Amino acid sequence: MARKPAKMYRQIKGPAYTRRQYTGGVPNNRILRYHMGNRTVAEANGFEVVLNLTVDNSVQIRHTALEAARMISNATIRNAASEIGYALRVHKYPHHVIRENKQATGAGADRVSQGMRLSFGKNVGTAARVKRGEVIMSIHTRPEFYLQAKDALRKAGMKLPTPCTIKVVKGAETLKGLV
Repeated sequence: MARKPAKMYRQIKGPAYTRRQYTGGVPNNRILRYHMGNRTVAEANGFEVVLNLTVDNSVQIRHTALEAARMISNATIRNAASEIGYALRVHKYPHHVIRENKQATGAGADRVSQGMRLSFGKNVGTAARVKRGEVIMSIHTRPEFYLQAKDALRKAGMKLPTPCTIKVVKGAETLKGLV
């Protein structure tokens, strides 16, 4: 049976459900890596430009959407700056367990599929709860790769279920001649 649409889990309702030990079979996190690129230079503040991707609304973001955003932004910036010219970081971890009450499908299911109201449901995935203005991803890079980094974060924002803003945190003064 297919997953329900992500718009059903976008709003933050009720307290976060993070107790994995009480529920059997929480699907694994799809995010493979949280740090990509040249971490050693980034940790030593060696990159002159830092861009952040922030969300404009409070929202829940599924782990699959975070992984899709990570993949497209990493591929975009890696093609331009190579492996040593950037450092990308995903800041949010999907702790919240998403549950879904499975319904009957097929012919005649409209009479049978009413089910129990407010049932507990089975685990179908995890999501990160993000408040308005929080940073989802950041890219540290050199000034010559600023436009590619901005484009990478723009593409990543398209994969997320809320409008996003790209902010230059560090290095705005060095970009005045480039932009």
